[in-house]
Amino acid sequence: MFEAAERIESLPRTLIATDHMPRILGTLWDDVIINKIHRFELFADGIVGSISLQRPDLVIERSKLTQRLVELVEDRGVEILTGRTFLDLEPNGKTLKFTLSSNGRGTLVEESAEVLVGADGVSSTVAQMAGWPPSTKVSIFQAVVELPDDMPQHTTRVWFIPEDTPYFYWLIPHSKTHGVLGLIGKDEKSTKRSLEGFLDRKGLKAEEYQNAVTPLYKRWIPNYKKLGNNDVYLVGDAAGHVKVSTVGGIVTGFQGALGVAEAILNDGSNVELKALRRELNLHRLIRKVLNRFTQNDYSKLLHMLDLDTRGTLGRFHRDETSKLLLNLFLKQPCLLLLGLRAILSYKT
Repeated sequence: MFEAAERIESLPRTLIATDHMPRILGTLWDDVIINKIHRFELFADGIVGSISLQRPDLVIERSKLTQRLVELVEDRGVEILTGRTFLDLEPNGKTLKFTLSSNGRGTLVEESAEVLVGADGVSSTVAQMAGWPPSTKVSIFQAVVELPDDMPQHTTRVWFIPEDTPYFYWLIPHSKTHGVLGLIGKDEKSTKRSLEGFLDRKGLKAEEYQNAVTPLYKRWIPNYKKLGNNDVYLVGDAAGHVKVSTVGGIVTGFQGALGVAEAILNDGSNVELKALRRELNLHRLIRKVLNRFTQNDYSKLLHMLDLDTRGTLGRFHRDETSKLLLNLFLKQPCLLLLGLRAILSYKT
């Protein structure tokens, strides 16, 4: 395993995931949970809705997860070579030949493999050299803040303000006293500016900032290519495996990695990637609808959260979207009509 950084020390960043993650990572997940979310509070133009989760969401610190993964793979006998920047690759008969720069020494190193997996992020060099198209990107910006006095540790708050962002603001507690308030935007500068304005309106002060660039899923692009006689795969952000409804990629990233492992072991056959494709396309459909929502639409949406609807939202999480949508539309058909109305009334 080749890593560009001299040391594997990911920057601190608070993430939230559903309970789907322990099913993928098993007991490894237990060591990186820093908080559990049992309730969501939703805000739109003075309207407030709440959802109690039957299975809590899990708040993690990314740097802790990275360290545990490093320990795990090293225990399994994987050698991690740091300070190796990937430069290019080409077919070479029975293998793929690729070139790495040995950081700090200015020397080039040639390696070869029968199967190459690129997990090198949203601006993947592996993807570029293997001929995948560049991905569309968005910016995630969040600030570490002291929680408001009325903010419970196990509750996440979400604000829908489409004039600021087609996505939403969130406040996720990671301890009894602090959490992260953030949003998603087109670029780093404007996203930070919107976040700072929202912090001022809420009377909150940023103690530090966390930011990242992530791919914006637009359509399914196969994460496998044949180069010569050999296979190249992409996983995670390099493959664009991010739920575009919330721009969350930790669950889908690991699911895609499982699919790649399954494909390598089973000569290309796997069910994990097929399921992931269906899930990502459903989230794309949801995002298309939400991008057309006005402030009034979000207010109507929260008004529709009756007892049955809140129960459905609390029972099914965002990584089982087909079950969630089916049960929502059965419980509250007006939700489907609201989405269709938003699409039909949208003006380009």
